[in-house]
Amino acid sequence: MLGWELPPHNSGGLGVACLQLSKALASSGADISFILPYSPTAGYDFMKVLGASDATAPIPYATGVYESYKYLTASGSFDLDLHDQQELYAHRVGLLAESMEFDIVHAHDWLTFRAALLLRERHGCPIVLHVHSIERDRAGGHGGNPLVRKVEATSMLLADHVFAVSERTKQMIVDDYGIPADKIEVAHNSIDPDVFEFSDGNNSYHYLKYLKDKGWRVVANAGRLTVQKGLPHLLAAARQVVDYNPRTVFLIVGDGEQKDELIRLAADNGIARNVIFTGFQRGQRLRDAFSIADLFVMPSISEPFGLTPFEAAGYGTPSLISYQSGASEVLRSCLKVDFWDIDLMASKIIGALRSQALLDELSRNARIEFEKLSWQQTADKINSRYQKMAGAYA
Repeated sequence: MLGWELPPHNSGGLGVACLQLSKALASSGADISFILPYSPTAGYDFMKVLGASDATAPIPYATGVYESYKYLTASGSFDLDLHDQQELYAHRVGLLAESMEFDIVHAHDWLTFRAALLLRERHGCPIVLHVHSIERDRAGGHGGNPLVRKVEATSMLLADHVFAVSERTKQMIVDDYGIPADKIEVAHNSIDPDVFEFSDGNNSYHYLKYLKDKGWRVVANAGRLTVQKGLPHLLAAARQVVDYNPRTVFLIVGDGEQKDELIRLAADNGIARNVIFTGFQRGQRLRDAFSIADLFVMPSISEPFGLTPFEAAGYGTPSLISYQSGASEVLRSCLKVDFWDIDLMASKIIGALRSQALLDELSRNARIEFEKLSWQQTADKINSRYQKMAGAYA
């Protein structure tokens, strides 16, 4: 297994998905060695985790996984161009693999695809590419980096099989890169309910708790502050929501290259006093952000899947999500809107916040869906593919 991040050094949902999928695969009998670009600081009893370099930890929190090319070494921090870094990762994975035995190579997202191709060339093993997003997603629906597109297109053409995290992502791969549809299999992400931790009711957002006691409403969003996530549309809708009910506060949890732009946009829209930017959060502060909210909003422009609405459901908070997300294919007990329809987004937020009965019903039904979630169905699908591919190469 080749991946760019795992908790606790994850900047978003990619590392979480890799970890929970690996756990489910291991429970089905897969013997996994997961190779990161940095030396791991955490171990897991269900798989081996190896580092392809002597770097001790990435610094992904401010910039996100796709820009997390700063690492700490014994001599201090150093930077590498992202393309040079994936080439270096492939080289070092190749060296590690010389002393390993394996049947399948399973690579997550474009940053590890070169390494997967190198291993197949040297060892004659089948490779599976797992696509959690493509460059058009990360560029907010635009073309993005042509070098990244070339890596994605070439790798998927040469791969033995491709997994996509949603039907939406599968169709985008077909449309953008001309990959045959029968080579791509949808393996929806899920979330492991067992990993959820619940506080004792003493929410760490004391200020927001005080406001809610005074009749205020809280709308939350959590994720990377990047063009893909559609936060300017949410802030535009927020202006209308605040016009209707000034006692509404928007809690924006996360960090990224758009942070300063979004802070300025909130000020320009005249709603700075109604928007709180927390920066990157994890642990109790992240959990409490979900649970303090009356409504969670994921307005993504292009979201291959999106785990945060499921996290919100786990903490009892209903969601409004964009149709342009893979999560909308499987999560039914939520409100949905096109990311670009700011007026309708504002209207649905206002309507939900006005009706506690609606919020309660959405929360109750989403919780039922959440409790039925399991990675096992996805793991069984992937294990079945492993068996077919290993047999073909035998």
